[in-house]
Amino acid sequence: MLNRPDPFDPGQLFAGFEHFSGLLIAVSGGPDSLALMRLARSWRDAGAKPALHAATVDHGLRLDSAAEADQVGRWARALGLPHEILVWRGEKPQTGVQEKAREARYALLFEQARAVGADAVATAHHADDQWETILIRLARGSGIAGLSGMARDQGFTDGRLVRPLLGLRKAELIDYCRREGQDFFIDPANSNPVFARARWRALAPALRDLGLTPERLEKFGARARKADEALDSAARDLMARAKKPESDDYDLRLAQSIPVAVFERFLALAIEERAGAAPARLERLELFTQKLQLAYNNRAPFHGTLGGCAASLSAEGFLSLRREPRRRRGAAGQRRDFPDLSSD
Repeated sequence: MLNRPDPFDPGQLFAGFEHFSGLLIAVSGGPDSLALMRLARSWRDAGAKPALHAATVDHGLRLDSAAEADQVGRWARALGLPHEILVWRGEKPQTGVQEKAREARYALLFEQARAVGADAVATAHHADDQWETILIRLARGSGIAGLSGMARDQGFTDGRLVRPLLGLRKAELIDYCRREGQDFFIDPANSNPVFARARWRALAPALRDLGLTPERLEKFGARARKADEALDSAARDLMARAKKPESDDYDLRLAQSIPVAVFERFLALAIEERAGAAPARLERLELFTQKLQLAYNNRAPFHGTLGGCAASLSAEGFLSLRREPRRRRGAAGQRRDFPDLSSD
């Protein structure tokens, strides 16, 4: 009988990251991130080369957050990992707190990664997070990129994010911490119905009984990723063929009969190349594409703006994209592979 592979084998969990010079472990104090920190330490002890650093973001939203961050620091140092507490300073928003806190968290983590020379930030997103993410994006009407879920290795405008634990369930991570004698904190926000993700989490048992299990949604996400990769490849091929020699303009006459989805991705890629980030909303990209294609079909000039770019289409079919004056973007930047291109 074949032995089942060890799901907690650090060599497998961190496979592909061996060439990093450094890795910053984001540790909140919950069981997921503490399991990640311990597994990273085991990876290092087994001979992994990257220098490991740990950091905890204190959002200052709870009275005991500073004390918890101090305790996480003690746990990290007990494992031989240098640790920093990153404080979200300034006035806190009255609405959209979780979204703003997430933006601030990634901004602080990417800044700290640069400061310590780490190639990437590692977070403890796991299979249950992936399940929730795909369902939330499905409810929002996300495109194929969003439905592919969170990537294991992902580029942001401000840095790189890796998620070694996407194949593990939260219950497994809790059990791992208990086996290792690792205490942890429970964030009350995780079960607060004020927050949408907590409400999705409360629906989990009923949805799983109906067949929407993490395993099935991961298979769905994997298939969406394959389709998204094919779409991306076709769009990049169009970019290469349509770009005019010695110019930043594109000859859209080469885009005739191209499927709309490929043309939309082509525009997203071209805008990202100019502005440094892809358009944030799929519906806006879709509407912009419709207007641009209508103008092209009518041999009419077109002018418009999207994603920080000013677009000009000549009657002959040449598209010019110019970056608008820099506007403030989200602290964490837009992802390069467009998983958050969702509907409004």
